[in-house]
Amino acid sequence: MKAPSIKTLQREFENDYFMYIPLTIILNSCIGSIAAMTVLAQGTTLLSGIELTLCVSLCMGYNAALLAGSNRKFAFWLLAVSLLVNMLLILITLL
Repeated sequence: MKAPSIKTLQREFENDYFMYIPLTIILNSCIGSIAAMTVLAQGTTLLSGIELTLCVSLCMGYNAALLAGSNRKFAFWLLAVSLLVNMLLILITLL
């Protein structure tokens, strides 16, 4: 089985946009809340505050982009960046 490319994923997201809206809001919110929980489990330092701000800003930015009806391509890339950064925050804080 061949792994899907970014262009294939983007095209599918744009074609089935209204189907992916609720699914990606739930996915992004769950991953973001896990990232926020792992960041806050480390304690309250300046670095954890910056990490938490980044996590919350990306999750809220994606939700706001959907509510504002922004470009589908922009929403896809914002989702990708948000998921990537939140997954990296989870990995960094757990290691």
